Amino acid sequence: MTHEVLKTHEVLNQSPPFGDANLFAADAPLRGALAAFGGPADLDGLDGFGARWGSAERIDLGRLANAHSPVLRTHDARGYRADRVEFHPAYHALMAASVADGLHASFWDGADPGKPQARGHLARAARQFMVAGVESGHLCPMTMTSAAVAALSAAPDHLAAWLPRIASRTYDPSFRPWFEKAGVTLGMGMTEKQGGTDVRANTTRAEPTGGDTYALTGHKWFFSAPMSDGFLVLAQAPGGLTCLLVPRHRPDGSMNALHLQRLKDKLGNRSNASAEVEFEGALGWRIGEEGRGVPTILAMVQLTRLDCAVASAGLARMALVLALHHARHRRVFETPLVDQPAMRRVLADLALESEAQTALVCRLAAAFDRGEAARTRLLTPAVKYAVCKAAPGFVYEAMECLGGNGYVEESPLPRLYREAPVNAIWEGSGTVMALDVLRAAARAPEEVVGLVADLAEEAEGLPGVRAAAADIVAALQAPDAEARTRFATGRLATLAAAASLAACAPPAVAEAYAATRLARERAMYGANGVGAVAEMLLERALP
Repeated sequence: MTHEVLKTHEVLNQSPPFGDANLFAADAPLRGALAAFGGPADLDGLDGFGARWGSAERIDLGRLANAHSPVLRTHDARGYRADRVEFHPAYHALMAASVADGLHASFWDGADPGKPQARGHLARAARQFMVAGVESGHLCPMTMTSAAVAALSAAPDHLAAWLPRIASRTYDPSFRPWFEKAGVTLGMGMTEKQGGTDVRANTTRAEPTGGDTYALTGHKWFFSAPMSDGFLVLAQAPGGLTCLLVPRHRPDGSMNALHLQRLKDKLGNRSNASAEVEFEGALGWRIGEEGRGVPTILAMVQLTRLDCAVASAGLARMALVLALHHARHRRVFETPLVDQPAMRRVLADLALESEAQTALVCRLAAAFDRGEAARTRLLTPAVKYAVCKAAPGFVYEAMECLGGNGYVEESPLPRLYREAPVNAIWEGSGTVMALDVLRAAARAPEEVVGLVADLAEEAEGLPGVRAAAADIVAALQAPDAEARTRFATGRLATLAAAASLAACAPPAVAEAYAATRLARERAMYGANGVGAVAEMLLERALP
């Protein structure tokens, strides 16, 4: 008797891996935002960029760089200090690709070291947005290197020496003096054990040793990208808290006294190393005046906060793409998952949120290019607050669209989910951002009233605009404004998103967003009625 062999392991009804997609060509909201807020130069090379970063090979580099976390080697085999971090080749490949594409320095191409002016914010934001969904950890040194130039401008002689290597498109991970390398990256060391946000509580000492050089003694609790070639550090000099540039190597080529203690075991951001460090008489050069460390560092903070918001929007975008890709290939009850009414509404609601985030961060980047000082000053913390805090919930909802397949580590979604909280914490948590909005409003109340009026005019005719504008001004001017500042900050970002969509998206999309986010309190994803615009949203999200 013969027995029929049952094919119990035949794989059916699974979505194929996502990859070899052009991340730019497939993103109608991003293309629309760039067309509305930028110019032809902002679009240069983006089609090829999107194809490179959407390749299956590049996406797999992101997986590998996170599966093989960096390793700290404090000493060599003979007992000498080594203070080196080893990375998987995938991390170096991603760093080389991003440096070649200028993510670390394109602001400063052709800049005058005497008075550098950042430019090309929108074009760079579009690139960072796409890269973030592929691998976000290595963007940390990209952001710090890019933004550090703004702080280094307070010391033109040092900037003149470093800028050619910063602006280089050559990635050189070798451990040797910065002045021997064709390209360098920069990191930061601000936070100490006793105070995160309160950097004025720092205890690291900077003792003058002649000229603008100091000897640093102390500890940093978070020392970002510790294999960088130099670091901006805050320390207490005789004149108060001061910013210093601390190189990995001294001018004679010997190792500087930066002793790495351990690497942080982080929730996400696993590809990127964050260390604890001891300074034992480490050499540092003063950047700016003694006692002016915080104002010096603040020159770069707006740039890093913009990057946080852009990267979070990019994470959400990739999560949406993965959810849509799965839903179009998966069948449930003999019908494509994307055509099931309840799931379709969830996906459309996610697409609406992602489109608003894309428009919002692109409009903010354009404001930097246009020199709109009041808008960047007030909206940068508000946009960072709203977009970065939304990312974890957004990525989770996208993960749920895949069910168990989205929860296992073979899927990219667990990595995106672990990555999602970091931008809301780094460079100022949600409460810090809300308080920054409140401080800016208190210093220039006429500016915030004017900005809110401008946003209401840009979003004129959309549901809930007038009420939202009144809510924001009333909350910021209330006797208990500090207690209400999170409400005001979130409302401000939502109004700005509606105004951004009004300028770059089909009217029905802007209408749906305002109706579900401004005119009434937003419900959970899928409980917001986006109406007839659902089909348009899904097609724009991923053709």
